[in-house]
Amino acid sequence: MIKKIYLIGNPNVGKSVVFSRLTGVEVISSNYPGTTVEITRGYLKLGGEKVEVVDLPGTYSLEPTSTAEEVAVSLLREYAKDEIVVINIIDATNLERNLFLTLQLIEEGFPLIICLNMCDDAVHRGVHIDVSKLEKILNVPVISTCAVTGLGIKLLIERIKEAVSRSRPKLSHQQRWIEIGKIVEEVQHLEHRHHTLRELLEDASVRPLSGLIIAATVIFTAFKIVRFLGELIINRITDPFFLNLYQPLLEKLIFHWQAKSFWFHLLIGDLINGKIDFKQSLGLLTTAPYIEFAMVLPYLLSFYFILGLLEDIGYLPRLAILLDNLLHRLGVHGYAIIPVLLGFGCNVPGILATRVLESKRERFIASVLISIGIPCVPLQAMIFGLLGKYGGFYVSGVYLVLFSLIVILGLILNHTLSGYSPEFLIEIPPYRFPPLLILIKKLYLRIRSFLIEAVPVVLLGVLFVNILFYFKWLNFITTIFTPLLQGLFGLPKEAIASLVIGFLRKDIAVGMLIPLGLSVRQLFIAVTLLAISFPCVATFVVLWKELGFRALIKATLIMIFVSILVGILLNFVILPK
Repeated sequence: MIKKIYLIGNPNVGKSVVFSRLTGVEVISSNYPGTTVEITRGYLKLGGEKVEVVDLPGTYSLEPTSTAEEVAVSLLREYAKDEIVVINIIDATNLERNLFLTLQLIEEGFPLIICLNMCDDAVHRGVHIDVSKLEKILNVPVISTCAVTGLGIKLLIERIKEAVSRSRPKLSHQQRWIEIGKIVEEVQHLEHRHHTLRELLEDASVRPLSGLIIAATVIFTAFKIVRFLGELIINRITDPFFLNLYQPLLEKLIFHWQAKSFWFHLLIGDLINGKIDFKQSLGLLTTAPYIEFAMVLPYLLSFYFILGLLEDIGYLPRLAILLDNLLHRLGVHGYAIIPVLLGFGCNVPGILATRVLESKRERFIASVLISIGIPCVPLQAMIFGLLGKYGGFYVSGVYLVLFSLIVILGLILNHTLSGYSPEFLIEIPPYRFPPLLILIKKLYLRIRSFLIEAVPVVLLGVLFVNILFYFKWLNFITTIFTPLLQGLFGLPKEAIASLVIGFLRKDIAVGMLIPLGLSVRQLFIAVTLLAISFPCVATFVVLWKELGFRALIKATLIMIFVSILVGILLNFVILPK
């Protein structure tokens, strides 16, 4: 009986897409014990039995040279060979490089089946592989697939039962490469063809000059589209729902309700000019759902859709290569751009994604930079909503301050923290247009994860604010921090509540600045301080989990120092009265 099916292959051979095709949407992700290497597991119905499928970390060889490769090899040896099936996924456009691992797997006697993936792309590049001949030479089943479209996946599942151990004498490295050369010469035929427009773009996007121009264009366009789609959803769907349907319903509900009672204050909040104001009332049934579903969710939907598109098209690895030299100066390597971009959606998955970085030093630097310098979509939505009406100068000013902090703080941390940042090696996949269904599945998983994490925190945040206001406990906090806030930052004492609530949710905190009647200068300082000070409590929990308590304390002290310094500089130097 098959107990496990392992997917193994070089990085960027489409392993995760094959895994998704085999197991569907519902998957389980967990860290391998003692490491930050994430293992993904799912289930496949095979002959009436439910079999676990494990997506192993990408590896080039069974002789590991990194933690991820060590994990892959150790998991592969977890069960007896007659209890497992190994699906070796190969990139058809790079047959020679991929066959090294294949020969090792055959030599070790693993029950093997080969998934020759990206066959459509190989044909487009003029690479033709005789699959039947390759199967005969290797003496294991070989199935051509295109995982992004699902082509060949059904046949792959049907032939899993044919995976059996084959014997082949162990070869030296040199003998393997000689053998690989003979195999490739016999089964692969190359056809001369001119570069297509797509291939020209692939080359241009990793060259320094043209690559930077393309990167600037892509990032600018991406954020423009995110804002356009977000505002479109707000104007056409969420605002009409809340204002035309939900608000009249609430007003009927509260018509005979005593406005000064505790439960009214808790659920509805304060009436502004005798009416519910979703941005200012601060009730569990008013401000909480409005902020989450009307102001934040539209931008989050558009952001994660565009991010998924850039991922699956194949642009993000090129951006990582392009920015590697710059990011190395900040103490991380090029692939840190992935956690950074995820952090723009929500800091929590951004910090979780720092697991792609190999050293603790890199993960600490990346996590601190994300926590301080990367505003999540909820915060960005409020920044645009609050400062956008005063013009693009103030909005772009916030981003300029945050970008400057990332660069300066990264340089300082890189030169003061012990350790090193390892070199950056990554395979660059070809550009391809992903199926819409794959994008929607990925979007669904990310949005579901965000809502499960965020909605309870938003409700608790609004509840906490309400209780503080109702029992006037904020007066005590205000008394303590007023001298600091007024003297150093030039903000009124009423803004203290917003800074305190920022620890729970930044979007709620920024929204609390609306009714204070602050000048645009004060709004700019307050919003910037909220962006760079303590991240939300969910981010703190993840920082603790990923970095450990000592590193969390160190990161917190850095945040406090940077926040105070930036507030003073903005008040006295950059924006003097």
